[in-house]
Amino acid sequence: MSSDAPLERLRLALPDLPPRLREAARYLAEHAFDATTRSMRDLAADAGATPASFTRLAQALGYAGWEPLRAALVEARRPAAPFSGRARRRNDLPAAMLAADAAMLGALQGGPVAEAAAALHRSPRIWCAGFRSCRAVAGLLHYQLRLFRPETRLVGAEGPEELDLDAFSGRDAVVVASFAPYSAEAVRTAAAARTAGSTLVALTDSPAAPVARGAAHLLRFEADGPGFFHSLTGAVSLAQALAAAVFAQGGAAAMERLRQAEARLAELSRYVPATERDLR
Repeated sequence: MSSDAPLERLRLALPDLPPRLREAARYLAEHAFDATTRSMRDLAADAGATPASFTRLAQALGYAGWEPLRAALVEARRPAAPFSGRARRRNDLPAAMLAADAAMLGALQGGPVAEAAAALHRSPRIWCAGFRSCRAVAGLLHYQLRLFRPETRLVGAEGPEELDLDAFSGRDAVVVASFAPYSAEAVRTAAAARTAGSTLVALTDSPAAPVARGAAHLLRFEADGPGFFHSLTGAVSLAQALAAAVFAQGGAAAMERLRQAEARLAELSRYVPATERDLR
């Protein structure tokens, strides 16, 4: 289970909990750090609950009691190992990485993509955001969407990131790609989208991710694997599926825009002519 498993369990269980446990769960979700540093009695007093409620909550989440849940919360706050700390010399690493990516792709679900695509189709402007390694994911999504949705924007592409965040509006859709350890820029972008009332689509590794808070749609991928670099395979696949689904929503109008974009690229000689390719 991922390092944020206790909060993930909590959020998934929340709708089905009894009212008193639900209140304790909401408090714990908002004060997870306090739970790692303060006593259960103090937490219960601040939450307006009884210590027994927190014990029952831990058991409802699959832990033997409060202390195992607290230990899991402490472990979840440990910083992720740097790439150098994950590196191991093993001859089968490439094959193991490919096998892990193949298994992960087989587990991806298509339903959330269609729902997120419908939201993007309804929005007059789409923003794509990703930083560090996820810049590649956001850049790919931006490129593909712009072929038939020219009003699509890439956060930070034309100037300071802050200017783009200030430009978010309630009619926009904002897609933020990020995974643990989450970049500060991605968290700021998601927060700006929430503040502006934009439709937030989180492309991330966990429902408990800070970029997923308040998201209208969650597209989840697995970034962890046997390699010392995190895997972007799932994120790239979801980004491409999302772009394709938005295109399908656009119908004949999207097809016409795509033809126009292809004609412009041809006029600008962006591709090697077929006759030259045949000579290679």
